[in-house]
Formats: sequence, structure tokens, C-alpha cells
Amino acid sequence: MNLPFLQQQQQDHQVQQKLAQLEEDKIYTLVLELLNPSLREQALLDLSKKREQYEDLALVLWYSYGVITVLLQEIVSVYPMLTPPTLNGVTSNRVCNALALLQCVANHNETRTLFLNAHLPLYLYPFLNTTSKTRPFEYLRLTSLGVIGALVKNDNPEVISFLLSTEIIPLCLRIMETGSELSKTVAIFIIQKILLDETGLYYICQTYERFYAVATVLHNMVTQLVETQAIRLLKHVIRCYLRLSDNPRAREALRQCLPEPLRDTTFHAVLKDDAATRRCLGQLLMNLSDNGMN
Repeated sequence: MNLPFLQQQQQDHQVQQKLAQLEEDKIYTLVLELLNPSLREQALLDLSKKREQYEDLALVLWYSYGVITVLLQEIVSVYPMLTPPTLNGVTSNRVCNALALLQCVANHNETRTLFLNAHLPLYLYPFLNTTSKTRPFEYLRLTSLGVIGALVKNDNPEVISFLLSTEIIPLCLRIMETGSELSKTVAIFIIQKILLDETGLYYICQTYERFYAVATVLHNMVTQLVETQAIRLLKHVIRCYLRLSDNPRAREALRQCLPEPLRDTTFHAVLKDDAATRRCLGQLLMNLSDNGMN
């Protein structure tokens, strides 16, 4: 038995444990500093940087006295700067750090339902409803979308049911038309996740108006993609159309209104190295063909 080696291993383990404890102590100190207005801005920044290093940060944030209230206070304090649009970069960065911590709570399995039950996503909707194209507003919208994206990525029917009771679909549709490429990508990801849920698909296809609103925005995106050839967006657009084609009424409508660039060779070059998306497009066209689903 190699005793020096085992002793070294034990020492290394003890050092790692000590470092982990120091790091955890630092997290708790920063969380306490959120309660102090003079220390809050720096604590928000430091914690937002550490949120992926400490997996239980969401639990600490949720169960620490006054912390969620502080984060909501940071969000609400920005509302007066939305109309007229006076938000500057420093304030945007600060509130986005608060949103990043809320995203951490939304993403954690043990706090997600608590986050929903408190209706916290609704506090973000005024940010998603802005239209200013300045960098501070674009960053604010993108970070807010990230919180909703964290909620939907785990395919939880409870999340979809909650979102369907709010105005998230029209908010995302507008961003899909007018936002930056990154914001459009997150917004269409949220719509795609809603469609992948059976209740979400039924909801969107339940009335002509809802289907038409989604189909019109997807059609406009395809028109834009002919110019930009943005493959990340194109992947989501094709998958949204494919999922819509699972619904009989939507499938019948898509036979008439699927954009021509998805039927011809317009996107062949951009998809040549993406076999999965090519298969999705092929399946979509098969579903809409005379020999496809009935």
C-alpha cells in the first residue's frame, strides 16, 4: 500500500473541502449583503457570476429572509423607466443581475413550482412588452426571456399550463418579429416548448385566431430568413411547423399557407450539414403531402 500517496489524497480532499466551505460562506455573505442597500449592487453582480458554481443557490435565495422581496424590488424600481424609455446601461445591468438570480430559482427543481405559485413570471412581462431597440432594453428583454426559457426547458406541464393563462404567447410572437436574433431565438424556443406540450398545441390550434397569429409570425420569419440564413432560428421555425402539423386542423391549413421557401431548395445550402433539421423538414413536407397524415 502506498501510504504517502493515500496521505496526499486525503490532504487534497481536505483542502478541497475547506475551499468549498469558504466558497459557501462567501455565498451566504453575499446573500446577506443583498439586504443592505449600499452593498446590494455589488452583491447582485457577484452572485449572478457564481450562480452556476453553487447548485443550491436557488434554495438559499428562496428561503433566505427578505431576499426574493429584494429581487422584486429591484425589478419594480425599473418600471418607471420603461415608458417613456429612459433605461440606461448601468440600471439595465443591475436589474439583469437580479433577473439572473430569479432565473436560477426558476431553473431549480425544488423552487420552480414555488416560483410559479407566487406568479413571479408576471413581474417580467412589462419588460417583454417594451419595444425600444436600444442596447439596455434589448439586454433587459433577452434576460427576461431567459427566465421564461429556464422554466419551459424542463418540459413541465404545470409550467405550460401557467404560461397559457398569461399573455406570454403574444409577447413572444412580437419579439420573434422585431427583436434581435438572440431574442428571437429564445422567444421561438419558448413557443416551440409550448407547442411540444399537448395542452399547448391544443390551445394554439383551438381557435383560428390563435393559429393564424402563430402561423403569420412564423411565415414572416421565414421571409426574413431567406435574407439572413440564420440557421439557429431556422431550426426552431421548422420544428414549430412540424409540431403544428401534428394537429389535423392546423395540418390542413398549413397545406395552403406553408411558405414556399420551405417547400423548394431555398434553404438546402444552409441545412446541408444539419441532418436532424433536414429530417424534420422532410417529415413536415411528408405530413403535408397528399400521402401524409389524414
